[in-house]
Amino acid sequence: MKYLKFIIFLVLLTACPALKAQSILTLEEAVRIALENNYDVRIAANNLTVDRNNVTYGNAGFLPAVGADFSNNNSIEDTRQNRSDGTVREGNGVKSSGTNYGVGLNWTVFNGFKMFARYDQLKELRTLGEENLRLAMLNKVADVVNLYYDLVQQQRQQAAYDTIITISRSRVNIAQSRFEIGKSSRLEVLNAQVDFNTDTTNLIRQRTLYYNTRIQLNEQLARDVNTEFRVVDTIDIDNALVLNDLSTQAAQQNPALQVALINKRIAELDLRQVRADRYPVIGLNAGYNFANSRSALGFATTSRGRGFEYGVTASVNIFNGFNQRRLENNAKISIDNAQLVYERTNLNVQSQLATAYQTYVTSLALMNIEKSNQAIAARNLEITLDKFKLGSIATVEFRAAQVNYINATTRYTTAQYEAKLAEVFLKELSGTLGVGQ
Repeated sequence: MKYLKFIIFLVLLTACPALKAQSILTLEEAVRIALENNYDVRIAANNLTVDRNNVTYGNAGFLPAVGADFSNNNSIEDTRQNRSDGTVREGNGVKSSGTNYGVGLNWTVFNGFKMFARYDQLKELRTLGEENLRLAMLNKVADVVNLYYDLVQQQRQQAAYDTIITISRSRVNIAQSRFEIGKSSRLEVLNAQVDFNTDTTNLIRQRTLYYNTRIQLNEQLARDVNTEFRVVDTIDIDNALVLNDLSTQAAQQNPALQVALINKRIAELDLRQVRADRYPVIGLNAGYNFANSRSALGFATTSRGRGFEYGVTASVNIFNGFNQRRLENNAKISIDNAQLVYERTNLNVQSQLATAYQTYVTSLALMNIEKSNQAIAARNLEITLDKFKLGSIATVEFRAAQVNYINATTRYTTAQYEAKLAEVFLKELSGTLGVGQ
């Protein structure tokens, strides 16, 4: 094992010089960049700002409306007036003008408590915006974590291919040396070169997959997709998750469930607002107005008035074609639908939890098996390499040991990645997925 470990160490130092100059992007940094830059998160944050701005007493209808108006009208007319005393007055091009301006206040002081229900609804909409932002952030964290560990496993597989290529290159050199001194045939050299080319092709494909996945992660981070970086070489897995604990946490923290509950409360507040139309609406009005008019022909050539006015208005809906009953029934149906959506969402979350947990347990078991297989394959390759150098083993057996090593390494890293995916999905469903997962 010492010689094989030395080869792997040498590969990490020399086989990928481009990687050495690249900075290491940690998972915490990747998540931070995504939450700061990602477009979905920023859009959800802007929507939440709008929801927060909407929570005001004025938007709910508590406050009065004050307005000012101004008007100025002028006319030029040909006029004929027949008065009651029998006289007639005529005028051509008679000018008249009128000016009006003032300030008015209208205030609804009672509307069946609709304004209170509306204010509560605005607060619920703000809470809904907060949950939508949390949901967007949680989804984005999950996407970044999944892509990040996909890069980790691909980087490890790439290192395994680099190791195999180093060994294959050594095999070609040994076969060539043996051929030159007459200890092996030309066929052994050709077979070694074919296997070396095959390993090189596999490495190129693996590097292409790695670069493409890195582009996807850069896109999730909303930055230049060609930004180069490395990721860490380990996949840490939380193997202590318990299904009952996850179910309890999901009932309290799952964003989709919380959104369903908020939508139900919003539907209930809609019903309160509809029922408010059964009560009278009482309003106050007040204003100060100024009016001035001039006319060259008439009983009064000038007229001017100014003053304060005020009053009370009241109205009540007595009958509107049974629309009130229809609207209330529809609002009740909306509440029932919201409850059904919550129950459906809860069942779906519990179903996904149970399925994901089974995948999680199975992945952990497979990961432990593949870890043992990878260690055995590495030891077998070490022994085979030593025997190949001594010429006591056929090239077919040596190649089989190489293939077994790369396959075992790939299966082990894949099992780790799948276990991590299951862990992340479980924490996402339970609403406990954090930055350092």
